[in-house]
Amino acid sequence: MSDTIEKTVASKSTEGAESEHYARLLQGMAQAVAAKGYADTTIADIVREAAVSRRTFYEHFSTKTECLIALYEAASRLALQAVSEAFDPAQPWHAQVEQAMTAYFDYLAQDPVLLRTLFVEILGLGMPGLAARRRVNDEIANFIQVAINSSGTEGGPAAHLTSEMAMTVVGGINELVLQAIEQERAGDLRELVAPATRLVRAVAAESQR
Repeated sequence: MSDTIEKTVASKSTEGAESEHYARLLQGMAQAVAAKGYADTTIADIVREAAVSRRTFYEHFSTKTECLIALYEAASRLALQAVSEAFDPAQPWHAQVEQAMTAYFDYLAQDPVLLRTLFVEILGLGMPGLAARRRVNDEIANFIQVAINSSGTEGGPAAHLTSEMAMTVVGGINELVLQAIEQERAGDLRELVAPATRLVRAVAAESQR
């Protein structure tokens, strides 16, 4: 988890001890949730795992919900970054999609605890969690829409995905991941590359009709 958290705070503007404390708190949240689940995790658990004071926690977050959302949004941005970096304009469109899906699932599979936080624990936050999930899904859907609309589809005309169709892709992929978590197949997420790629290509093809 430490490497993921370090990357999570790499772009944060704070420096020195403040940035280190922020990283520790995200680490502490992840470890506490892994051990007890979000519902049973307390701020005392988080600061104990983070090895910081309660006062330090409140310098960064107002509630444990805010801390979990910060972890969720930062990790989700890294997942989107992995997808973005996998797109290669020099490659055929279908290859770009497969590379992007492989990068996304590889990122998720590297940390099963964080994977559960991103796809399960966030749902336990009620409306704040749903709002955070919506923001992240909107960002991913927007990326998919722009990436596909700016590419030709294997020698054919460019696709023109609507925002609704792009969100359909995001929802389908999320359900594939949730199913893998439920079936305890988090370590086998690469198996989702093929169906996810077919889904994206099918939606893109349908947009040309």
